[in-house]
Amino acid sequence: MKIVSIEVFATELPLLRPFIVAYDAFHELPSIIVKMTTDTGIVGYGEGMPDPHVTGETFYSTYEMLSRDVALLLLGENPFDIEKIHKIMSAAVYHAPSAKAAIDIACFDVMGKATGQPVYNLLGGKVHSSLSVPYVISILPPEEMASQAADAVKAGYTSIKIKVGDDPGTDVKRIRAVREAIGTTIQLRVDANQGWRNVATTMRVLKQVEDCEMEWIEQPVLADDIIGLAEVRQKTTIPVMIDEGLHGDKEMREVIMRQAADLINIKLMKCGGLYPACKLVAQAEMAGMGCQIGSMVESSIATAAGAHLSIAKSMIFSNEMVGPLMFSRDFGVLTYEKNELLVTDAPGLGVDVNEATVRELSVQSTLIQ
Repeated sequence: MKIVSIEVFATELPLLRPFIVAYDAFHELPSIIVKMTTDTGIVGYGEGMPDPHVTGETFYSTYEMLSRDVALLLLGENPFDIEKIHKIMSAAVYHAPSAKAAIDIACFDVMGKATGQPVYNLLGGKVHSSLSVPYVISILPPEEMASQAADAVKAGYTSIKIKVGDDPGTDVKRIRAVREAIGTTIQLRVDANQGWRNVATTMRVLKQVEDCEMEWIEQPVLADDIIGLAEVRQKTTIPVMIDEGLHGDKEMREVIMRQAADLINIKLMKCGGLYPACKLVAQAEMAGMGCQIGSMVESSIATAAGAHLSIAKSMIFSNEMVGPLMFSRDFGVLTYEKNELLVTDAPGLGVDVNEATVRELSVQSTLIQ
């Protein structure tokens, strides 16, 4: 089997409501879609969701890199040779993880379709019986966040994740308001997205909310400050999760060496796809660290990839595959029942991609063959 063409689409997906985190507010999100065709006629789809604040990539830099520098190098290669494909991409460009993730996911979609297997069977088989997702709440006034959280619990969600980080004093009120609104039996996850920046501010906030029984605090300090994150972990009894500070093997080694976190948040867009993500899971298992598969708020394509990984690895105890719930339009359909994402056993990703929608929402496209 050989890759005979790769088509790259630069698209923009509209959100149902603004998505507000510590470092930015989004009204739509850029998505780079890859359509990979083989000489056997099998077509696989992948997705890259670049974020300049996290991956260092922009919408058009990712599109141009795939169109001009990466895709051409992969023509004639076998999608099953996934390690070789990653070596080719790494030799062509340093880092650029969301661009590589788009190719990686498309390869796994092809592999699954070629073998008649869902992607999770290519990653180890189904180890979890189901996937539950949290309800994610953007940065808003405390009373609005509390109201959304209470409504989510009524709708059947058992875990609430709130975004904080724009103002430490208000963040304390947000955490307390949400905990009061959802009661003590619902899981509360708090993500500062680097907004508290340093150890001193982080500890000032955490000391005021220690009684709120947070499941964990995610990325409270700046991404590059792994030493600071380790200090936070030493000073608090609240479990600490690293997100933006963890991309690949280099950061994973330092996190383990410094004992900087209790938990890690793996995102396909940060590490470069399913193949490198599996390496991070293996390292986490060696170090006894729990894993979450996070999301850059991706369409059904990359969300399905993350879901297949989540259900295939025992060390992955949590996932945030909620992107499709946040868009007013999507390229395919994933099925959610209350707080559960149903992972299909159809071959590949199991997403019936509507190419007409991809082309309609595309602002630019390139065919490489």
